[in-house]
Formats: sequence, structure tokens, C-alpha cells
Amino acid sequence: EVQLVESGGGMVEPGGSLRLSCAASGFAFSIYYMSWVRQAPGKGPEWVSVINIGGGVEYYAESVKGRFTISRDNAKNTLSLQMNTLKPEDTALYYCARVTSWASHSAKGEYDYWGQGTQVTVSS
Repeated sequence: EVQLVESGGGMVEPGGSLRLSCAASGFAFSIYYMSWVRQAPGKGPEWVSVINIGGGVEYYAESVKGRFTISRDNAKNTLSLQMNTLKPEDTALYYCARVTSWASHSAKGEYDYWGQGTQVTVSS
């Protein structure tokens, strides 16, 4: 059974940092691109970042570029998202998702499994 379990969310003041983690199990983690997707209250899902199978290629949404860093540890089946200089508009439920296809020219992906999400709230 494929499982993706996110952790590390919380409440932080603007300008603060958080590190999200996603523990993957039940599939060959190292052969899949992985992604972070977020959903703010009342809005649709927003892609945040994607990383390739080896971890050497990353893409980011313009809204987080330069502030967020995605990484993976294939030996530990773990995906991470380091979030710095957080802004109130980063408030959302953050999901890790397994990528089934990725088009780098359009920054669009398709996903087949999602975790349950971890809440990030940025507020003073």
C-alpha cells in the first residue's frame, strides 16, 4: 500500500522558517519524481515544487522561488521542503504527491498519490 505521511507543519511568524518532511512507503520511492502541492482555504491546489528521481533537478513555482528548497533522501525514502522567509500568503495545507508525469516546459504535473497534508500557518 502506497503511503505518504507529511509532518513538520505549524504556525510561524512572517519571515520565519519551517521544514516539512514526507515519509514514503509501499513503493519504489527512488524511481519517481516527487512534488509538493499546497491548498489555501477557499482556493484550488497550487503546485509548489518538484524534484527528479536523483535529486539533481528541481523546479519551483514563481511564488516560492528563492525561498523554498526541495530535497530528497532516497536511502530513507524521504522528501523534504525547507521553507524560509515565510509570508502570510504561504498559509496552506501542504501535501507531498507522487508524480506520474511532469512537463518541465509548462510546469505541469500529474499525480496519483497524495498524503494527508500538514498545515502551515504564517501569521503575526
